[in-house]
Amino acid sequence: MRMVDLIEKKRDGFPLSKEEIIFIIENYVNKIIPDYQMSSLLMAIYFKGMTTEESSAFTEAILNSGEIIDLSVIKGIKVDKHSTGGVGDKTTLVLGPLVASCGAKVAKLSGRGLGHTGGTLDKLESIDGLSVNIEIEDFINQVNEIGIAVAGQTAKITPADKLLYALRDVTATVPSIPLIASSIMSKKLASGSDVIVLDVKIGEGAFMKTIEDARELSHIMVNIGKSFGKKVVAFITDMSQPLGFTVGNRLEVKEAIETLQGNGPADLTELCIQIGSYMVHSGGITETLVDATKLIIEKLNNGEAYKKQMELIEAQGGKIDNIDTFINVKEIIEVKSTETGYIKNIDALAIGIGAMKLGAGRETKEDPIDPDVGIILNKKVGDTVEKGEVLALLYNNKDNIEEIIQEVFAAFKITKEVVERLPIIFEIIT
Repeated sequence: MRMVDLIEKKRDGFPLSKEEIIFIIENYVNKIIPDYQMSSLLMAIYFKGMTTEESSAFTEAILNSGEIIDLSVIKGIKVDKHSTGGVGDKTTLVLGPLVASCGAKVAKLSGRGLGHTGGTLDKLESIDGLSVNIEIEDFINQVNEIGIAVAGQTAKITPADKLLYALRDVTATVPSIPLIASSIMSKKLASGSDVIVLDVKIGEGAFMKTIEDARELSHIMVNIGKSFGKKVVAFITDMSQPLGFTVGNRLEVKEAIETLQGNGPADLTELCIQIGSYMVHSGGITETLVDATKLIIEKLNNGEAYKKQMELIEAQGGKIDNIDTFINVKEIIEVKSTETGYIKNIDALAIGIGAMKLGAGRETKEDPIDPDVGIILNKKVGDTVEKGEVLALLYNNKDNIEEIIQEVFAAFKITKEVVERLPIIFEIIT
């Protein structure tokens, strides 16, 4: 078998066999196949796509390149959730404790943020003392004891994916939907859960820009998961504006706490109730989805979900003495409207980049993060606004941020026409 023949085969639109894909991944990881040949193959995949069988085989080969976590010693069905990334996406901070409070087992391995998308680990580490570096034995024990643990992925999981992603990043092949699906699902499958719920975001603040692309990605990932005997469901959700009101690590932690206390934003609360219901039902806690929804709402209202969140924070060494003094910045800047009307659009990408420039995110993996800074929206799409009314608050520790202020101001589009509010969930794919 020669790599050049396989590149030619894919270039001409023919599917690769499982044996050929295994040969490619194994030899690339072992540095037998050079970057320039793998780059050619990735570009051929970008243009010619992959069949469902190819995507599953590609995922399996990446999965088998490293360690697969065995969660069989955790009692009960293990549930996990993955988001394709967005602005203000603190869903895991709410969903994990909420679902665990219902009796499901949440064994969550998460990632860090890069660019305009925030990472769950960065948000959790903004809590004083909290560690996401947990040995697998302690991770399993914690899930058995309190029903939930959230940790960083180990370096031993899917090493092929790390190599491939770095190469895709510099060869303009990141947007390939089959490659995105294989990357996501290999990590989720390596993490060992029985149920995987996918939150596939679309809009300016997401990697998927259209409903068609989101559907294609969702179907591929659901089919890959099913081929491995997993229960998988995909939610296609809105990221045309930031989720909730806050963007920034401690700001989002605070909003997650408020949501678990029953005082969260409508869009975030609805999303967590709907996704949480599927996780609880698929986790075998309730007989029907309706019962799962009732249980989720009950745990939100009776304080048990909030209590579980505090239990998680404490178990991983974190401490929040006073939520009112949790966030400290040198100034809070008001961004005000210059006209009266209705909020037509809030550019999630612009808001995410604005928060990143304030120090809430990173452009490269080495960039430091300021946990206190970020942006709070005072308006959402469909809201009315008066001239001089505050559109957003910038929590800032930097000097000379006039450019950022203007960029955040420009993210808001105002019209005289009444604006219909979009649903947070567009479709559910099973």
